[in-house]
Amino acid sequence: MRLLHTSDWHLGRAFHRVNLLGAQAEFIGHLVTTVREREVDAVVVSGDVYDRAVPPLAAVELFDTALHRLADLGVPTVMISGNHDSARRLGVGAGLIGRAGIHLRTEPSAAGTPVILGDAHGEVAFYGLPYLEPALVKDEFGVDRAGHEAVLGAAMDRVRADLATRARGTRSVVLAHAFVTGGQASDSERDITVGGVAAVPAGVFDGVDYVALGHLHGCQTLTERVRYSGSPLAYSFSEAGHRKSMWLVDLDADGSVTAERVDCPVPRPLARLRGSLDDLLADPALTRHEDAWVEATLTDPVRPADPMARLTERFPHTLSLVFAPERAPEEAGVSYARRLAGRSDQQIAQDFVAHVRGAAPDEREAAVLREAFDAVRADHAVREVAR
Repeated sequence: MRLLHTSDWHLGRAFHRVNLLGAQAEFIGHLVTTVREREVDAVVVSGDVYDRAVPPLAAVELFDTALHRLADLGVPTVMISGNHDSARRLGVGAGLIGRAGIHLRTEPSAAGTPVILGDAHGEVAFYGLPYLEPALVKDEFGVDRAGHEAVLGAAMDRVRADLATRARGTRSVVLAHAFVTGGQASDSERDITVGGVAAVPAGVFDGVDYVALGHLHGCQTLTERVRYSGSPLAYSFSEAGHRKSMWLVDLDADGSVTAERVDCPVPRPLARLRGSLDDLLADPALTRHEDAWVEATLTDPVRPADPMARLTERFPHTLSLVFAPERAPEEAGVSYARRLAGRSDQQIAQDFVAHVRGAAPDEREAAVLREAFDAVRADHAVREVAR
């Protein structure tokens, strides 16, 4: 069986205020063409179909177009909700849509109930594990501790229990939306940390033939059987080095896996430039970036006049301007935003305590802060689900 594994479409998302809907529509067209030309037997979409719980109408219309085009091909599609999606909204009409061969899996309680597809070698069971917010699903899965590893482990126990009842030789595919140990994150994924831990071990998914992961935006191979497809478009400059693609996976009769990357269309390349303003404007080696979306980090010790206007004369698609003045270590004046760059909410809070009190929080105090952040994030998740 030949699968096309994709995820993290984030329909409705912009890139530094640049509307990406046209680029997302081009990707959908590319996906449909790939399904037709490469004789794909099933499409799997591993979450974050939308960028937010209540997507704009244009994004919903594009999703509707994608569903119709996939259904018209007669190729089954299995998709799950991610942490950016509203599972309840995405799952509306799932039963009816399923009759057209588009199988939406958004209910945690259905983790052990597969979509069964077949080929010349027998059946393949597709298990959809939507994003499992630990605080919301711990009771469903009967776990004492609300953590990602616990709830995913319990969901996979249901998968393995169901698979054990299937005919010998039944192959299996799991779709999951999670941060799995070994994956490389970028700046554009929403934090899903709980209790100071975001990642789960790949061993949680033992016992199945292929695991189609979503959440991280870089295409990655954790093991031959556990892969991230990554997002089809770049959603932050931290993805400038990404090669955006989908996985074309062949699942053989014995469950062995071979995979090939299929590149996605690139609306415009990304470039991260660093140096003084005069150097960036004069360096001939940067000519190749003049048509790219640019993030420029200026190292001038004193902020130059009209930097954006001057940059856009050479790089008309400059979208982000960062100031990182190269000063002697004893010089003050580093911006607040610069001091916070790359630091988590927990680290910022602990630094604030240390600044105000003159001593960093002890382990007990750090745990209180962590519990407070977890509670706020869980409350936010509950509110999004209830919207």
